[in-house]
Amino acid sequence: MSSANTGTANQKFRSKRRNQIIGKVLVYAILLVITICMILPFLWMLSASIKSNREVFVMDPFVWIPKQPKWDNYIKIWTKIPLLKFVQNTVVLTIVVTFLQLLTSSFAAYSFAKLEFKHKNALFLAYIATIAMPWQVYMVPQFIMMRGMGLNDKLLAMICLQAFSAFGVFLMKQFYEGIPNDLCEAARIDGMSEYRIYARIMLPLSKPALSTLTIFTFVNTWNDYLGPLIYLRTETKKTIQLGLKMFIGQYSAEYGLIMAGSVVSLIPVIVVFLCLQKYFVEGVASTGLKG
Repeated sequence: MSSANTGTANQKFRSKRRNQIIGKVLVYAILLVITICMILPFLWMLSASIKSNREVFVMDPFVWIPKQPKWDNYIKIWTKIPLLKFVQNTVVLTIVVTFLQLLTSSFAAYSFAKLEFKHKNALFLAYIATIAMPWQVYMVPQFIMMRGMGLNDKLLAMICLQAFSAFGVFLMKQFYEGIPNDLCEAARIDGMSEYRIYARIMLPLSKPALSTLTIFTFVNTWNDYLGPLIYLRTETKKTIQLGLKMFIGQYSAEYGLIMAGSVVSLIPVIVVFLCLQKYFVEGVASTGLKG
């Protein structure tokens, strides 16, 4: 009887183990398919960027790397349009907006997470509720306000509008709530002001959350098209996304050059993500935990 029970238990264990293996194989197979579907368009873009216009849409047979790659596409794109100026404008706009969002979001989040003041919860709820409101709802009043301030057709208008982020405040507040209040209390007992606690304790501990917010802000600002389209009119003030659209309008059949310009516009985003990726997963995971 004992050996029969042991055999049944072993059989159930092997069956459970087999089901677990099959489940993992299915999950990895699905992830592999999704990964391929997401990567293929980028690989096609890279391939098309070194092809001539005739070779871009040749599918029979399809060639990833042509016999004579047209590397000069990456040189011509800088001469066809003032791409360098567009890149400079986008770099300035993105760096300034990212810095301001990190500063304002972390500063406000510290107040909401570690300080007590009247109507704190109501004010936080009202501020976070703006996330649910699409930007298209209030973009016209914003435009009228910026025009009234004399900031139309200026990068400063984009900086002022994007210097504050409700999502950034929410993200940083969730992270700060995971930091023990005892650290702040001990610092106050030692005579540190709230500004020094914020600068000396909270900011050094919040690198994962700051890195996550940096990636989100950098990518959104760098890839923003509608905002610059509304506010920027002068060619010398346009961003890279507007520059690529202008190039497509002028040279709609130059597919190799269009793909080369798209690759150039992706490089800064990829570099920023690779530099901060080790903090990214940690920051996303830790912002959902409370200590």
